Amino acid sequence: MNQFFSLFFKSSIAVFFGVCLLWQSSNAQSIAPTIEWQRSLGGTKGDEATSISQTSDGGYIIAGLSYSIDGDVSDHHGFGGFIDYWVVKLTNAGAMEWQRSLGGSDNDYPTSISQTTDGGYIVAGWSKSADGNVTGNHGERDFWIVKLTSGGAIEWEKSLGGSGDDEAASILQTTDGGYVVAGRSRSDDGDVIGHHGATDSSDAWIVKLTNTGGMEWQKSLGGSGTDGAASIEQTSDGGYIIAGSSQSTNGDGTGHHGLAEYSDAWIVKLTGAGGIEWQQSLGGSNHDYGNAIEQTTDGGYIVAGSSRSNDGDVSGNRGGGDSWIIKLTSAGAIDWQRSLGGSDADGDLFDQADG
Repeated sequence: MNQFFSLFFKSSIAVFFGVCLLWQSSNAQSIAPTIEWQRSLGGTKGDEATSISQTSDGGYIIAGLSYSIDGDVSDHHGFGGFIDYWVVKLTNAGAMEWQRSLGGSDNDYPTSISQTTDGGYIVAGWSKSADGNVTGNHGERDFWIVKLTSGGAIEWEKSLGGSGDDEAASILQTTDGGYVVAGRSRSDDGDVIGHHGATDSSDAWIVKLTNTGGMEWQKSLGGSGTDGAASIEQTSDGGYIIAGSSQSTNGDGTGHHGLAEYSDAWIVKLTGAGGIEWQQSLGGSNHDYGNAIEQTTDGGYIVAGSSRSNDGDVSGNRGGGDSWIIKLTSAGAIDWQRSLGGSDADGDLFDQADG
């Protein structure tokens, strides 16, 4: 499974949320969290959640993939051996309001969903289908963007890419009402311009869309190695901040740590028009990945990822792969970093509303 995408729940979707972490004021020791409720969703085949967001009504919207044609899943496209996007709306108590299968006769894999300002939803991922709900496929995997109404009906959908594999990882609505989507691309044709190196290596690919799915601009970022974007956020100045990883020692990236066969976490700051303001390679002599990023209240950035290094920018690794948290200034310099985990592999973390 791709390093850029989130960790997934296996078998049926098991959604756990509404979990509070309380802190003792006297000694700041954490108390074990308690489960308010949990919900398993799916059918008799494999179903996995990949993205969840709270909605304006206090409920939740979930995107995942489904092989099932029964149980909670209806209107699956194609045969059970292929996956659909599966979108589920829950109440704040976990009851299912509606569900929607999206896709065609080949594999359709969602990675990111969020609510839009009109009360609908925007979903991104990739699709190999050229039928069913999917139009305009360029060959192999395309970015597939779907705009849904508040009730789950398709308003519009858009396939973006070229003749190689193009996989969207993160999407958000921008302040102008459009959308920006980030992922990776192995194409050098179709919608993709400026690919670096051979197409057996990917670039990070960023696409800005209008509110109806028209392409405003696109940007290929990387070098001759394998590069990709895992997370994108709009910044307070109207630009964008991207987290991903890079194996390139040339092109748009500088300061790569270690050999080219190893990935660095790669952070790129873009202007509102897609120009590079700065970039920063973070890591050590082993594999390091940036999986999520947000701007902080001081104008800097917090990055969540993973690292197998214990040198370079990384200290305190406990063995295997650790969760790696990096606080950056507004210009991309490291404020602090922290390795979290044990002697085996540990994944990345996510931020909390209390900072």
